[in-house]
Order: sequence, then C-alpha cells, then structure tokens
Amino acid sequence: MSIHCPECGLVNPEGANYCQRCGGFLSAQDPAADGPAATTAYRVDEETGELRAVELEDVVAGGAALVIRSGGGRAGESFPLEGERLTVGRRPDADIFLDDVTVSRDHALLVRRADGYHLDDCGSLNGTYVNRERVDSHLLSDGDELQIGKYKLTYLAR
Repeated sequence: MSIHCPECGLVNPEGANYCQRCGGFLSAQDPAADGPAATTAYRVDEETGELRAVELEDVVAGGAALVIRSGGGRAGESFPLEGERLTVGRRPDADIFLDDVTVSRDHALLVRRADGYHLDDCGSLNGTYVNRERVDSHLLSDGDELQIGKYKLTYLAR
C-alpha cells in the first residue's frame, strides 16, 4: 500500500514516514490499525565507538533530549540536553554535531531559559524549522519536530 503526501500529493512507498519530494510528515491512514509507533534510540559509546540501544524513557529520564528521526544515516541517535546553552551545527566541536553541507557551521543554539529550552537560529543559510515553520526563536514543547538542514529531530521533554 502506498502513502499519498498530504502536502504535495506524491505517492510514497509503504512504511515511509516523510515525503521523498517535500519532506512532509506522512501520517498513517488508520493509526489504530498500525498499533503504537515504535522508535529506537541509541547513543554512541564514547570508549568503544559502538552503538548502544536505549529506551526513549531512559533518554528523557534526566531531562529534555533531541532524537534524530532522519538524515545522515543517523536516525535514532539521541542527545540529552544538559547545560544552559548548546551549539548545533557543522562545526566539529558543536555540542550537537550535524555533519552535512545543508547545515551551517554555527546553525542554531539551544538555550535553557526560565520557561524551558528555546531553539534560536544563528542566521543559518537554510534556516531552522519547528513543525515545518521557519523560526528565528522558538520555545520548544514535547514532541516538536525540528528540521536543521537535512536532519529531522524530535524534541522530547517529559
């Protein structure tokens, strides 16, 4: 069964989560028929370099986190948000390093303020998007979908 994109109408293959043409979210026709959505998250073991599977509840147990949903072959990689200010970009020393030419070296900042984490664009060429809308600054809420270059990430805070 193929899935039609609600944004542009392109027919996408079964099991696709995002449209191949426009990147729009492809919702299941009957969510109850599919059962609960399953997501696998992982972290890179700093000593061995191997991938270690982690439960999403474990990822957010210590606070907020970002999970890569697609892009760069890194789907499922998670980043716990620790600290007051985290850099996001293509610069190798960025706190959240996204290595692709669609990501600016200094693309965005995640800043913890009194009301929660804010995503601030740093004047990136391709822009920063939250829930498919371009933003300069945005207060993140649990489940927000971020797009930074070709990477799609989900913000989790429970």
